Amino acid sequence: MRPLGQTPRELMMLLLWCCALGVALCLSGSAAQSGPEADLVTSLPGLAQNPSFRHYSGYVQAGQGKQFHYWFVESQNNPSTDPVMLWLNGGPGCSAMEGMLSENGPFHLRDDGTVYINPYSWNQVANVLYLESPAGVGFSYSTSGKYATSDPQVAEDNYEALQNFFAKFPSFVSNDFYVFAESYGGIYGPTLAQKIVSNPGNINFKGMGIGNGMTSYALNDNSLLYFGYYHGLLADDLWNELNQECCSGGSCNFYSNSNSNCQNSVNQALYLIQDIGLNLYNLYEQCYGGAPMNAGRYAADLSNLFRDSGFTFKPQVSDQPCSWKRRRRRRRKQISIHLCQYFPSLNLSHVLPLSHSTLLNDNYAFSHTVGALYQRTYKDMTWFYQVLLQQNLKLLVYNGDVDMACNFLGGKWFVESLNQQVVSQYQPWYYEDQIAGYVQQYEKITFMTVKGSGHMVPQYRPGPALQMLKNYLANSY
Repeated sequence: MRPLGQTPRELMMLLLWCCALGVALCLSGSAAQSGPEADLVTSLPGLAQNPSFRHYSGYVQAGQGKQFHYWFVESQNNPSTDPVMLWLNGGPGCSAMEGMLSENGPFHLRDDGTVYINPYSWNQVANVLYLESPAGVGFSYSTSGKYATSDPQVAEDNYEALQNFFAKFPSFVSNDFYVFAESYGGIYGPTLAQKIVSNPGNINFKGMGIGNGMTSYALNDNSLLYFGYYHGLLADDLWNELNQECCSGGSCNFYSNSNSNCQNSVNQALYLIQDIGLNLYNLYEQCYGGAPMNAGRYAADLSNLFRDSGFTFKPQVSDQPCSWKRRRRRRRKQISIHLCQYFPSLNLSHVLPLSHSTLLNDNYAFSHTVGALYQRTYKDMTWFYQVLLQQNLKLLVYNGDVDMACNFLGGKWFVESLNQQVVSQYQPWYYEDQIAGYVQQYEKITFMTVKGSGHMVPQYRPGPALQMLKNYLANSY
């Protein structure tokens, strides 16, 4: 997908979007800890009429010298009693504005740059807080200008940002609170949740949902080979080689096998899965990458796979045998396959006069700097889930079933490895009288798939995604 701004029409669209975001940043740096009314957004360029709900955009302090940008949208139903939900995107280095503007937020874009209300917005049933984390992502910044961080530090910063959010919005302290996170948010979410249960403070924490999350590098990578074969991507001869060289006693180790023959076979398989031109985020979508601005993002996501195996992969983003043009009927959603990819060439200086926010440097919805400097600490989230399973919480792990970045088999295996008592067997769940996916409930955790969805479930299957959230909140699957 080539970057926006190549034609006058697309340039107008991008500029209008920037104006909308610029106006939304409605406070000065000196007022970062002021009350919520200072952050109230009263209009958005391109939106035909004001929404029926209130929304706010500003900053909360998150660690020493760090200011995290947030966008908080009140529920369209009953803000005073509906739950408050935190939404985090992953990366690491990707902004929650992606979730806000292309996934489950109330404001989405048309081709001409005008804004419309998303009919499947999650703020139909919850107050949703979109938080740009860590510092250096989107409009979040650090006064030190240093953006190296790690899993434990991000958890600390997110926790402090959350405490300061509720200090700014005290009327929501008594509402039920949930953490939802996506992709590398599979690390962000549980680490933050563990900190909350250890020291809840003024947070009325009730549960967590992780969508297509990174929960175990080993399980995610090992399951990818099974996903590839059973989706018709690998020849029988290669699959037989993999089983012969990598498996023994009915168990296969594709992830960290020291057998050089196994490694060679895995390399062949991963070339066919990842490097030949398939869409890593959605097997059945057009291939992803190709444009210079996309290459870095794609390579960053690719680097999360088989990260510690000793294997090396180089995505072929310049000569893949496919077309990068998107069908017009898909354009609105394809502002979506990572909104964050559009920002590396965007200079925000023309946006700032439209807001009274103070940004110390140019930040992007996907920060290559944050991604490059990020220190991954946790390779498996089992301990964090074990802590959470000891609490009275509702836990959900859900996966779009055609994603290859964090495939559904790895998610299912991870939940099974927690050894919780089965409450209901694996069975279909429904949206508008159609099977929307499959669900299995355990004593304190639920695993769900979303049929035909890629990596970003609220983007690819917005109706079923909203239904899934309703089911989760009502504990009715």
